[in-house]
Formats: sequence, C-alpha cells, structure tokens
Amino acid sequence: MKSVSISGSPRASVGKKDAKAVRTGGGIPCILYGGKEQVSFSAEEKQFKPLVYSPDVHTVKLNIEGKGEFEAIMQDIQFHKVTDAILHVDFLQLFPEKYVVMGVPVKVEGVSPGVREGGKLITPVRKLKVRSLPANLPDAVVVNISTLGIGDKVRVADLSVKDVQFLDTPNMVVATVSVTRAVAVVADAAAATPAAAAAKAAPAKAAPAKTDKK
Repeated sequence: MKSVSISGSPRASVGKKDAKAVRTGGGIPCILYGGKEQVSFSAEEKQFKPLVYSPDVHTVKLNIEGKGEFEAIMQDIQFHKVTDAILHVDFLQLFPEKYVVMGVPVKVEGVSPGVREGGKLITPVRKLKVRSLPANLPDAVVVNISTLGIGDKVRVADLSVKDVQFLDTPNMVVATVSVTRAVAVVADAAAATPAAAAAKAAPAKAAPAKTDKK
C-alpha cells in the first residue's frame, strides 16, 4: 500500500483550550495510539490533503519531533459540522507482526457484456473492510466484470486477495448489472414471436351456420 509522510510536534498539554489554539495556528490536534504509550501531537493542516481528500487509502509515516518515526494508519477523523474543517485525527500504530483492519476502496476493471447489451453497471459499495498484516494491505480490491451479464452479481464471497481476509457479509453485492427500460422493451419485442404476432393479427374463424333438421 502507498504511504504518505506527516511531520508533527508533541503537544505540551491536551484539552479543548489547547486544541483550539492548535487549530487557530493552522494545525490539527492528533493522537497516536496502539503502541507502548499514547502520543499527542499536532501537524500542519496542509499535510493531510493527500491523506484525507483522496479516493485512495494510504499508510502513514509519522515523524514526531522528539518521539521518533512511526508507521500508522488513520483510524478516525472528525470534521466541523458546518465548515467541514478537520478538527481531530486519530492514528493507529502499525507493527509488522500485528494484523490490522482497514477499509479499502473497490475498483472495477474490464467491460461487462451486460453493459454492452444496454444494462447499467451498479457498484453499491465504495470500500470493503479487510484484515491483514500491514505488508499485505492492498491499495484496492479489484473486481473484474468482464463476464458479468444482465442480472449477474459479484458478491464479497466471490472475491479473493492473497493473504487478505474480507470482513463484510459474504452475500453483500459489490457489483451488478441491472436491466434498463430500453433492455426491457427489446426483451418484450423479442418475446413476441412471428407466429404469435400472426395468430394475433389473423381474423377469427366464423362459426358454422346452423341448419334446421327436417
């Protein structure tokens, strides 16, 4: 998995007042946990752009002044309800031998025969929750749709990534091709066979005339 680097400075004190002062100065209050000790620090807001405002996911190389370097992932982020400004970020420290759970984006590849026939590709899931060692975390879960016809589905149970465990419900649909109105019209037209059409158009046979028996 790709990585971004963030440099920070330890926070002398914590609390709402201190956090507000950090934000006023253009920084973001952060916490790193998961290791021997919890580390409170701050980092410049601009450093978070490639980490937060991106469809991709990354691990993070944290360089905290006086504390050292740490491998981590962003575990939680808080935004202002009105301005969407970043208020606080939590990081989880990574260790080579410890499994980690992370949301990984879904990416589609290939051309679906069902889409060529007029169907609509639907991908209801943007990310999938996976569990693996840090070294095996994938940049994305690739879903191949080259055999997907109209009405077909790809579920979590159909996916496989080496050394990665999927934690979402196995029956959850990741990609499907749905029937569009245009496809339905064509299907209805095809159902009306020439023989059926001819039978419908042919005039009804007149009933035989009754004769009086003498």
